Amino acid sequence: MTEHGTPVAPHGLECAELVELVTDWLDDALSPDDRARFETHLAACDDCAAFVVQFRETIAALGALPAEPPSADTQARLLGVFRGWLGEHDRGRD
Repeated sequence: MTEHGTPVAPHGLECAELVELVTDWLDDALSPDDRARFETHLAACDDCAAFVVQFRETIAALGALPAEPPSADTQARLLGVFRGWLGEHDRGRD
């Protein structure tokens, strides 16, 4: 279990790793070993169990929102930001 933010690794899984794996766990995309480690940690860590509940509630709330496409202006600005980010990311590989 954790003491307010102190990661503990039951069976080798730390809280931060659980956070990174939660979507794979929800999508049933973890290997059997990783799934077992995830679920063992989840059963032993109240903080992570609460995180998973909040994550599921967020997914449910977002799923209930009506789908509204972004305006043409917003879409153009987002594409510009993504293109800029990709350009910066590619330059970092040189």
